[in-house]
Amino acid sequence: MKKILLIEDNAEMRDNTAEILELANYKVITAPNGKEGVRLAQSEHPDLIISDIMMPELDGYGVLHMLSKDSATASIPFIFLTAKAEKSDYRKGMGLGADDYLTKPFDDMELLHAVETRLKKAERLKAEFSKDISGLNAFLSEAKSLEIINHVPENYKIKEYKKKEVIYTEGANPIGVYFLNKGKVKILKSSELGKELITDLINEGDFFGYVSLLEGELYTDSAQAMEDSEICMIPKDDFFSLLFSNREVAQKFIKMLSNDLAEKEERLVKLAYNSVRKRVAEALIELRNRYKKPTDKLFNISISREDLANIVGTAPETVIRTLSDFKDEKLIDIKASNITILDEGKLERMKN
Repeated sequence: MKKILLIEDNAEMRDNTAEILELANYKVITAPNGKEGVRLAQSEHPDLIISDIMMPELDGYGVLHMLSKDSATASIPFIFLTAKAEKSDYRKGMGLGADDYLTKPFDDMELLHAVETRLKKAERLKAEFSKDISGLNAFLSEAKSLEIINHVPENYKIKEYKKKEVIYTEGANPIGVYFLNKGKVKILKSSELGKELITDLINEGDFFGYVSLLEGELYTDSAQAMEDSEICMIPKDDFFSLLFSNREVAQKFIKMLSNDLAEKEERLVKLAYNSVRKRVAEALIELRNRYKKPTDKLFNISISREDLANIVGTAPETVIRTLSDFKDEKLIDIKASNITILDEGKLERMKN
């Protein structure tokens, strides 16, 4: 049974509206003012919120603003009720992120149709999409079919990049966000001395290059293919349309975008304080975590010693010596540029 939060200061209107919704088999919780409505939204996590605009203490605009700042409530569909029908009120409500707008007085069917439509749209956008180009295009197609976005294409073309080919460079102006469909990509940052440090590894199904786009700044790093790769680029205007046209689409898209920033921070701390031996072990485990397929019994990766050194933050010669030690200890096997992890447990338990 779907749960609806109804925020309305007029007792008669509140009771009548709640009765209509309950007769339609919805569970209804009610609040007599905006402050109580915010509290209930945060504690009850309803499937949909219906709120009056003109209320004492905290009006409907304030309720929507506060809930939109909380990640736990930001994606809940929101319908405004108002006795005013002026276009300025309509624009203000929709501009804040409201999903629909009902003008009092409304009839039973008008209310129920609005509720059912919003719940169906929210449910369809909760579906999980595969982390490949078909999943991305399925997500875009779903958003368009719900009439949430209009001009964003349903399909994006794949561009092939050769091994070591640069995707974007530090200091360039961002023109879009990138999606890795196949292959591997490394994110590089150059020191004042010109040494490159790999700050991130991009796996299939990951987005990258969007932080600078969101901040409105030039790229602070570079991206390069580690092997032959297939990459799709979502243009800047389409990217912002997906983020700002609708709260439901934005929440879903942000989840698809998100990389673990805490993981990057933790790796940089380890880079500063851990021994080279431990850092090489952690780099191998990180590569395994990102690129090992469920069907692989042993993890194997082809990676240049220079790339591995850039991940670890040391010289290639040091990495080569450490890998040789690991091979002697039967932790890994090495054939040319290929590294096979033989003992994942010991590498994970490697002491500093």
